[in-house]
Amino acid sequence: MDGFKERLKDSIQLRLSLWLSIAILSVAIGAGSFSFVAAYEDANELQDGTLTQVAAFLGNQLTYAPPSDGSAELDPELRLIIQSVGDGAENGSTALPLSNTLKDGLQTVHLQDESYRVLIRSLPGGGRIAISQGTTVRNEIARNSALRTVLPILIMVPILLLLIGNLVRQLLKPVTRLADEIDARSEQELHPIQQAHVPSEIRPFVIAINRLLQRVSDSMQLQRRFLADASHELRSPMAALSLQAEMLSNVDMPDEAKKRLARLRQGIDRGRNLLDQLLSLARAQDAKATPTKTISVQQVYRGVLEDLMPLAEAKHIDVGVAITSDVHLLANELDLVAIVKNLVDNAIRYTPDGGCIDLSVVDEPNHVILEIEDSGVGIPEGERERVLDPFYRVLGSDQTGSGLGLSIVKTIAERLQGRIELSDSSQFPQGLKVRVVLEK
Repeated sequence: MDGFKERLKDSIQLRLSLWLSIAILSVAIGAGSFSFVAAYEDANELQDGTLTQVAAFLGNQLTYAPPSDGSAELDPELRLIIQSVGDGAENGSTALPLSNTLKDGLQTVHLQDESYRVLIRSLPGGGRIAISQGTTVRNEIARNSALRTVLPILIMVPILLLLIGNLVRQLLKPVTRLADEIDARSEQELHPIQQAHVPSEIRPFVIAINRLLQRVSDSMQLQRRFLADASHELRSPMAALSLQAEMLSNVDMPDEAKKRLARLRQGIDRGRNLLDQLLSLARAQDAKATPTKTISVQQVYRGVLEDLMPLAEAKHIDVGVAITSDVHLLANELDLVAIVKNLVDNAIRYTPDGGCIDLSVVDEPNHVILEIEDSGVGIPEGERERVLDPFYRVLGSDQTGSGLGLSIVKTIAERLQGRIELSDSSQFPQGLKVRVVLEK
């Protein structure tokens, strides 16, 4: 019961359906009661009219004589008992023991634990007659007539309740569709909600949401611009530091100084790599124009491997491309290059010396799947969601990095209406398999 109260409190649809149902039931009960009482009284009046008509017909006769066999008349269809009333009146065994003191007109008489509706009428030729009908029979006829009048209302009420419930659901479907549309958006989709098919009652709410989305979009755009500008401005000082460190390495110095200089150059290289990835992340988060031409996945793989092959050769890593036939994808070439380059760079960094890396592509009717599989240390299953966040790195890793590679891949994939999937390697005893699913 408490759960229903909570749902009733929170649901406009449930409250609207409940109150409409209560209103319909109240009107139906009132209308049905009125119809039943009116039909019941009309049926009794009709039967009183029948008694009056029979009496009027008999009253046109000068005299009235009971049947020759001595029995009172019994109408089998109308269930009327017709008999004489008065001194010396002789009636059959079915006649009612009516008193001679009864006055002319309609009246209710209680006889033999039964009630009768009796009409007494004096005849022009002398004598009096009584037309009687049992109230049990009259009430049954009246009740059946009243029930037939109320029956359509009783049938229509549950149908109307079901119709109202379905109608409320149909009328609130635009709200449900609107909620589903907003829920299906990614964090990068901040364009306004279309108001063309939104009911006027919730249009102010949609306008308020659009204003909020615009403010959020402006704020995020400002942050991206700041990130891109700051990264760009820092590239020149970092390049100068790298150049000075390289020039300093040519100077004769003690071995201890050379070791410290080597660590300094490593730190400068990490800083330059971080700035490059920050710029890549800022570009990936910006909306790009719709691509107009298809890109060869094999060509993208070849270009990325040409850039990163020196890193792989330095660690004696076997990098292979398993593509039997080329696949073309409608996408921005820079986006595909950024995805593949970040994934292959990560695979080289986290694969031990002498390991293997395989690049492949799966062509499906509606999707193109880029696959990069390595024989490295892999990522624990519990960490696979976290590593997609910016700057997050798995604890215990001795590799240098910024923690932005997978975040950049995820951002680009989502902007292209795709997704990134991480799983255990299917070819090597340990390692990681990354799948980027993109729509065609």
